[in-house]
Amino acid sequence: MLVFNVAAVLSFFVALFASGSFGIENFRQAFPIIEPNPGHTKLRLSREGLEAIERISTPIAAVAVIGPYRSGKSFLLNQLLSLSCYEGFGVGHMRDTKTKGIWVWGTPVEMDIDGVKTSVIYLDTEGFESVGKSNVYDDRIFALATVMSSVLVYNLPETGEDVAFEPAKLLWLIQRDFLQGKSVQEMVHEALQRVPNTDGDKNIDQVNRIRDSLAIMGGNSTAFSLPQPHLRRTKLCDMKDDELDPIYVKRREQLKEVVSSIIRPKIVQGKPLNGKEFVSFLEQILEAINKGEIPSTGSLVEFFNKGILERCLKLYQQRMSYLGLPTSEELLQQGHEGSMKVAMKAFDEQHFGRHHAKRSAEKLVEEIEEVHKNFIMSNEYQSSKLCEALYTRCEDKMDQLQVLRLPSMAKFNAGFLQCNQSFDRECVGPSKSSYELRMMKMLGKSKSLFIKEYNHRLFNWLVAFALVMVVVGRFIIKFILVEIGAWIMFIFLETYTRLFWSAESLYYNPVWHVIVGTWETLVYSPILDLDRWAIPLVVIAALLVLYWRCYGKRKHNSRWMLPVYNNQKDSRRSE
Repeated sequence: MLVFNVAAVLSFFVALFASGSFGIENFRQAFPIIEPNPGHTKLRLSREGLEAIERISTPIAAVAVIGPYRSGKSFLLNQLLSLSCYEGFGVGHMRDTKTKGIWVWGTPVEMDIDGVKTSVIYLDTEGFESVGKSNVYDDRIFALATVMSSVLVYNLPETGEDVAFEPAKLLWLIQRDFLQGKSVQEMVHEALQRVPNTDGDKNIDQVNRIRDSLAIMGGNSTAFSLPQPHLRRTKLCDMKDDELDPIYVKRREQLKEVVSSIIRPKIVQGKPLNGKEFVSFLEQILEAINKGEIPSTGSLVEFFNKGILERCLKLYQQRMSYLGLPTSEELLQQGHEGSMKVAMKAFDEQHFGRHHAKRSAEKLVEEIEEVHKNFIMSNEYQSSKLCEALYTRCEDKMDQLQVLRLPSMAKFNAGFLQCNQSFDRECVGPSKSSYELRMMKMLGKSKSLFIKEYNHRLFNWLVAFALVMVVVGRFIIKFILVEIGAWIMFIFLETYTRLFWSAESLYYNPVWHVIVGTWETLVYSPILDLDRWAIPLVVIAALLVLYWRCYGKRKHNSRWMLPVYNNQKDSRRSE
């Protein structure tokens, strides 16, 4: 029974330990946070190291050291942390790498950066070009370290090797056996020079593109040289500072100051990250890296900025849609500039990466310009469609005014002015200028044609009116003065004008102007448009005359006070 109880207790404690309930008690050691899978093709998280980071509640700044394997990265980190090899990161002297994946020192260094309490963590990475790894493994380690870190230290022995990568906040640390020769800045400058490629080699083109991107970051990188601490490199872990090269010790302290001066909290989308947020960010990075074939820092930044880019592009489209097409080119350009400014500001506030986001920003600008071109084309189409409709409406209006039943210059001018004003007010956009020319030609042609036909049609109308009044005065109302006046008017128009005036001179005669003025007053005014009401008024007048002829005269037996034609039958009946 006792054995059973002891076994149960042991099982309980084993279960608790396995579940992580006890947690980590001693954080003053190095922990793995990223580990490779057995084939060194993908990376995976290590919960042991993540727990050391998650407990940090203040903003985090990360210092990562990368470089070739067996280049002294772990030793350098121990020197920056003032730790010995036996208590800090593991240091190896064999050909195989000591550090696998990425490790973190469990105890952050507390610093005050711009008045903000910041926890600085130090990351050790697996060396490049070690044996037993796939070709993409180094790329993934490098890309992950670059995106995670606030300061990336490239520990580069002075071997003259080509450097082909895309770091972020970069500190070039060149370990030199001798202090004579070229300066480290000259060495970095030479390492970034383009390689001649007369044969068009694709690999050399890729190297040159990377070097160009690194050269752009010249203002964001620092070169620093560090001499070898001692000639007996395998015994470095057993040596104290007084046994090391004094120049090395001095330069090491200067290196610490350089790192402290350039380090800043890790900012993602405009916000500093604490421990839990940093781990969440790391999980996203790792997912993106494992999905990619051969990731780079630039591709990772593009991955994280993709959603932000889409939101900013949508913001631009929404603001542009508020303009309402068609609109003038000036307003469209102002709307484009304002919307683009808002979208770029939103991108600057949210994007990941300060310098690598440049490519994403350029892509956003390119996509905005494409959308802007679509808006320009749509504006041109809508403007052309609107102006064409207005032009057609005015053209139809002018055609209607050409065939007025009662020609009126006042009515034509009113319609002409209305068309011109409505077109000028409603037609907007890039098509307005071309349609304005068409409109001016069409209106000018219509007005010339109307003026040409106006006098001739008015003359014919007056002749017809005189004949009608002769008939009305003779047979309908039998008013002799009306008939005489109509005959005088008819004779004047048909005889006198033909004998004494030419057709052209008639239209410039003051008498004709009086006739035209009287006609215009009768035919068209803002109150009464006789062209529209002519037929109804004639019908009403005819009905009144008919009523008077049939019923009015018999009922009232009234007589005209003015001279009228006498009816002989009526006279006989009255006798």
